[in-house]
Amino acid sequence: MSNETFEALLQRRGVLIERIVSHGHVTPPDCPYRQPHDEWVMLLRGAARLLVEGEPERSLSPGEHMLIPGGARHWVTFTALDEPTTWLAVHLLDQDG
Repeated sequence: MSNETFEALLQRRGVLIERIVSHGHVTPPDCPYRQPHDEWVMLLRGAARLLVEGEPERSLSPGEHMLIPGGARHWVTFTALDEPTTWLAVHLLDQDG
């Protein structure tokens, strides 16, 4: 069974930092993630592939990172089944966020 957990590590005006742990999670094709703000992600452990609309799909290994622009639809297309995939996500919220 695939699943994904989100844990807020720090939230301050204009920023949310969270840890995401995925276990074989993929985003359904008809339910992309989309948020109004930029999100910077770094893969800490495991393996993953991300697809951001308008860009080629990217494979990420531990230590690799990317910026997901605000408003862009995006999908996790693969995370490892045999070990947890751990992400660090930094959400750059508007000043009211």
